[in-house]
Amino acid sequence: MAVAVQFSCFKRKRGAFLVVFMLVYLWGSLISLSCAARLSVSRQKLEVEKHLKRVNKLPIKSIESVDGDIIDCIHISQQPAFDHPFLKDHKIQMRPNYHPEGLYDEEKMSTRSKESTNPITQLWHMNGRCPEDTIPVRRTKKDDILRASSVKKYGKKKPKAIAKPRSTDPDLTNESGHQHAIAYVEGDRYYGAKATINVWEPKVQQSNEFSLSQLWILGGSFGQDLNSIEAGWQVSPDLYGDNNTRLFTYWTSDAYQATGCYNLLCSGFIQVSSAIAMGASISPVSALRNSQYDISILIWKDPKEGHWWMQFGNDYVLGYWPSFLFSYLAESASMIEWGGEVVNSQPDGKHTATQMGSGRFPEEGFGKSSYFRNIQVVDSSNNLKSPKDLGTFTEQSNCYDVQTGSNEDWGHHFYYGGPGRNPNCQ
Repeated sequence: MAVAVQFSCFKRKRGAFLVVFMLVYLWGSLISLSCAARLSVSRQKLEVEKHLKRVNKLPIKSIESVDGDIIDCIHISQQPAFDHPFLKDHKIQMRPNYHPEGLYDEEKMSTRSKESTNPITQLWHMNGRCPEDTIPVRRTKKDDILRASSVKKYGKKKPKAIAKPRSTDPDLTNESGHQHAIAYVEGDRYYGAKATINVWEPKVQQSNEFSLSQLWILGGSFGQDLNSIEAGWQVSPDLYGDNNTRLFTYWTSDAYQATGCYNLLCSGFIQVSSAIAMGASISPVSALRNSQYDISILIWKDPKEGHWWMQFGNDYVLGYWPSFLFSYLAESASMIEWGGEVVNSQPDGKHTATQMGSGRFPEEGFGKSSYFRNIQVVDSSNNLKSPKDLGTFTEQSNCYDVQTGSNEDWGHHFYYGGPGRNPNCQ
C-alpha cells in the first residue's frame, strides 16, 4: 500500500515537473522568437536607412511638389550614376555629338493633330525649378522602400516582364502576370526609336499591379541575356505610393535579374537636364471626349560615343545610358516595341480590372482610346525612318487590344488598350 501511494506521488510530481518544464520551454521559445523578430525588424530598419543614404544625395535645393513629392536638386557630378565603379572617372557628356535626322515636322500637322499636342509639364514645376549644373531627383522615402518586398528588389521589375511577340506559348502571361498590347519591328539593326504617346491616368485595381505605356529598345534573346532600354509613362502604386501618371525610364542587361532599375534608383543613367525629373508626375492628362495630351520620347545611339541618349518632347535632352552597361545594345538593337503593359495579379482568381491606356478598346478611336503616333526607328545612318513590316501582339485581345494605321499627319500609328476584366475577359 505504501509503495502504491509513493508511486502515485511520484507520478504527480513528474507530471507537475513536465508541466513546469513545458511552460519554461514555451516561454523561452517565445522570448527567442520575440528577440529574433526584433532583430529582424532592426536589421530591416538598418538596411532601409543605409539605402536611403545611398540613393538620396545631398541637395543644393529642395522643391516640394503639390502631389507630396520632394524634388531634390543634386549637383550634376553627385548624381546616383556615379556610384557605379566604372563611372568614377567618367567625364559627363553634356550633349550628344549627333542628333537623328528626319524628326517629324510638328508645324505641318493638321488641326486635329495639333489639338493633341497641348503643353504638358510636371507638377513640381508649379513650385520652382532646379538651378543650372544640377539635376532634379525625386526623393526616395522610407515608405517607398517598405512597399517593396525587400530593399534589394526596390525599384526593379520582376524577371520575364517583356512581351515576346513570336511566342507560341499560351501560358506566357500566366508565368509572369504581365500582359501587353504592342506594335513591334524586328529583323534589322536599329539605332533608336521615337513615338508620341497619348497620356492618360488608367485605374489600377491592386497596389501590386501597374499600368504603363512605353517604348522598348531590345537586344539579345528573350533568355537570361536580354538587354532593354525603356521609357514612357506609368501608374504604379507600389513604386510611388499613389495613382499619378509619371514619366519613367528603365534599363537592364540581364533580363531584369540583377542589373538595372527604374529612373535613377540605381547607378547607370547619366542625367544632364535640370528641367525634367524621372519618376515625377505628368500634368495634365487626357480625359474622355475632352482635351488630349501626349508626350514625345526619342531614344537613339550616338554614332560617335556609342551612348544611348533620351529626349523628352522637342526641347529636353535628358541624358544617356553609357554603352558599357550593355552587351548586345553596345552595338545595336534587334527589336523595337511600342505599346502598353499591365500586371495581372488575378485578384480573387479573376482577371484584373486594371486598365491599359485609357481603359477603352482601340476601335473607339481618338478622344476615347489611347494612341501612339508618328512612330519611327533610327537606322544605321542616324536617320529617323518609318518602321517596315510593323507587327502587333497581345496575349488576350478580349482584355487589351491593338490596331495599327497610317496617314499623312500621324504617320505610322496605333490605338491600343482596354479595360481588363469584362464579360469577355474573366
